[in-house]
Formats: sequence, C-alpha cells, structure tokens
Amino acid sequence: MLNLEGNKIYLRALEMSDLDFLYALENTTDLWEISGTITPYSKKVLQLYLDNAHRDIYDVKQLRLCICTKEEEVIGLIDLFDFDPKNKKAGIGIVVLQKERRNVGIGADAITVLCNYAFRVLDLHQLYANVLEDNLASIHLFKKLGFEQIGVKKDWIYSNGDYKNEILFQKINICT
Repeated sequence: MLNLEGNKIYLRALEMSDLDFLYALENTTDLWEISGTITPYSKKVLQLYLDNAHRDIYDVKQLRLCICTKEEEVIGLIDLFDFDPKNKKAGIGIVVLQKERRNVGIGADAITVLCNYAFRVLDLHQLYANVLEDNLASIHLFKKLGFEQIGVKKDWIYSNGDYKNEILFQKINICT
C-alpha cells in the first residue's frame, strides 16, 4: 500500500472540495513572485484545473498534492513539475499558506515524503528546486534535507522593480 504520510502531515490528491483553498492560495499576491503569476485566478478557471487534476503525471508532467495535517486540514501544496521520465528527474516546489505553519517541520516532513515517493515509486534519479536567494528559510530547509546548491541563476526573477537571483538545488538519489 502506498503511504504518503509523514510524522506531522500526509499528502493526498487534490479534491473538488479544495477549490476555496486553491483560490486563496493562487490569489495570495505575496506568493506570485515564486509562482510566476501576474494576474488573479477565477474560481471557474481553478475549477477547470481541478476537473483535470486526476490526470497521470506521465501525461501532464506534473503532480500536485495537498499537504494536510493529521486532523485533515489542508495547509499547503507540494508539486513535482517538469517531470522527465526519460532522464528520471523532476522539479519540486512547496508552499505552506499560513505563515504560522512555516518553520515548524511541516515543510521538511512533506518534502521528505515526496522525495521518498519520487525516488522509490517513480524511480527518479534526481530532484531539483529553485529558491530565491532572499528566501533564507527555504535555503536552509533544502540544504538540511540533503539538496546541494549547484548554481545561481543571476537576475532570474524581476520583482518590485528589482532583479533577484535564484539558487538551483539538486538531490541525487544515491539508491539508483
């Protein structure tokens, strides 16, 4: 049986009941910098997204999962994106919506669960993460979980009138 459960959280597929959470998350302008979003999403557009969320990772090249507390509250999302089965790699991204839920081990738990799934079930060789250089909490998190900094993309993100560098992290599955 596939178990996507950590010490503090579990991961599950998106459900139709997640529309309001997805709407709040996708329209939080503070997060647009990392998502590349520049306009709000309507509930109708997000409903269409949810209608197709069941599609296979091999088809859409992405897997988005809800991060849930043991009490079944949805608190964030975690993604595999740019899934490349030929080269056995994917990007990983995570967001926890409520600031008070950050820096308490939830992100580490969720990333650990998803890494185990990606390496053991999807048979990936590597995962990578893109982190803005001023996101010190995420830099610390990925380093703590064994991701290695392998590069810096200079002036990669334009935000609030300034360019920001983005750090590229990589984790190789040493079990392959």
